[in-house]
Order: sequence, then C-alpha cells, then structure tokens
Amino acid sequence: MRVGIYARVSTEAQEARGTIGSQLETLRAKVAAEGDDLVAEFVDDGFSGARLDRPGLDALRDAAEQGVVEAVWCLSPDRLARSFAYQMLILDELSRLGVVVRFTDSPPIDNDPEARLLVQVQGVIAEYEKAKFAERERRGKLYRARAGEVLSRKVPYGYRRVPRGPEGPAHLVVHDQEAAVVRRVFADFLGGASIRGLAVALVAEGTASPDGRPVWPLATIGRLLRNEAYVGRLFWNRTHTSYDPSVGRNRQARRPREEWVQIPVPAIVTEETFEAVQQ
Repeated sequence: MRVGIYARVSTEAQEARGTIGSQLETLRAKVAAEGDDLVAEFVDDGFSGARLDRPGLDALRDAAEQGVVEAVWCLSPDRLARSFAYQMLILDELSRLGVVVRFTDSPPIDNDPEARLLVQVQGVIAEYEKAKFAERERRGKLYRARAGEVLSRKVPYGYRRVPRGPEGPAHLVVHDQEAAVVRRVFADFLGGASIRGLAVALVAEGTASPDGRPVWPLATIGRLLRNEAYVGRLFWNRTHTSYDPSVGRNRQARRPREEWVQIPVPAIVTEETFEAVQQ
C-alpha cells in the first residue's frame, strides 16, 4: 500500500507533542512495521492546528485527490486539526477520496463506530484544551499588563522595548533621536504646518519613517499626533478578535475604552502640547 505520513507541531505545543523530528521518526517506524511503502511525507512545522490553510496539509489533500497515497499515518487526530469540526472535514474528505487515515495514538476508525466515537471525543477534548490554553494565556497577559509590563514587541516610534530581565518586567525607554523627531512634529504642527507639509519636510531632510522607509505616509503622521503614548499612556487590551461568519474569517474590533489597560511609559511631549494638537 502506498502510504504517506503527516506531522504537525505548533510553537506552543512542541514540548507537549514532541518535535517534528520525533513525530516523523515514530510515523516512519510505524509504516516500516506495517510493511507498507512510504511514498510521501507532509510536514507543517510551526503551524497552528486551528487553521486549515497549512502548506503540508494542502499538499496532503492534493496528493489524496491525485491518487498518490492510499493511506495516511498521523500521530493523533489533534495533529490533523485542533478543531473537532476541522478534523471531521478532513477525515470525511480523505474518506471520500478512498484514503485510509491511521493514528498511532488511536485505533483504526474505518467501519468501527466505537473507534470513530473515540476520535470524535479526542477532537472535542483537543478543542477544549486549546480554548483553555488560550484563556490562560489571555488572563496571564492581562495580569502582566495591569502590573505595568509592556507586552507588545511592536512599540511606538520614539521608544525602544527593553525585554524582561533581572532589572524587572519589559518596559519602554525613550530613543533620543526619534523622540526629537516626535517633538518637532508636534511643535511644527502647532506652529501651523500641515500634515502634508510635515511629510514633505521629513522626506527632504532624509528622516526615515517609523517603518524605515524614506517616505512618510500622511496616515502615519496623523496616528503619531494622536498617539497617547507620547504623554505616557500606553494601552493594552484595546481590541478583541472574533469570527465573522459574513466574511468567513476572524476580524478585530475595538473594545470599550473602560476595558483598556493603561501602562505608564516615559512621556515625550507635555500633556498641554498633546491636548493643543488634539484641538
């Protein structure tokens, strides 16, 4: 029988489910013990099982459709997908294509209602574990933010993030050269310069934009002038992500301001200057 193997591990699951190498070693040994012909290996290293658009999984589904493989070995159902619904979708698709799916951690499921029920239960448990992990991570980050730790690695122009270390939690320090640009932008805007005029002047002087490019988009300067971090107020928990069935994907939405977590950071401009600019 022509057999393929599929291995997946996401970053957070490496310790719990082993590395890609250890999974492949286990699966190769299983194929050899069964006396089958290993014709293809499909790997997703560092991809979440909560999504279906994975290169290794896509290649497996293509191979099944083309008749390259007759069976597939996988460590467990949660390696195919974390979501129970996604597991059933993949298993049903492969079954329609005549591809048998085998798991080293579960009994064969073809024509065995009890085994199929076990796989379904495992899928529900995997989905629960994923939700529990995500909630623990969210609560942990919320606690750290409320304690004043800067969690995001992407920080406003004019600052640098100092990672957590012996001196304490991650925090921001002022980048003097960029901070001077920020103060100049605020001052010139209050002096009557337009946002377009500021962009032209910065480009003429050869000052790189926050993303390192020679051109300053007008929207970038507009966001800079509205960013409360420059008066010492950095916020966490401003948005949340939820699935939008109308577009078939996750979308971000802004939380009410009372749910934001304020993290104190060094100010670059005064409160009076900032408020004058907002007016």
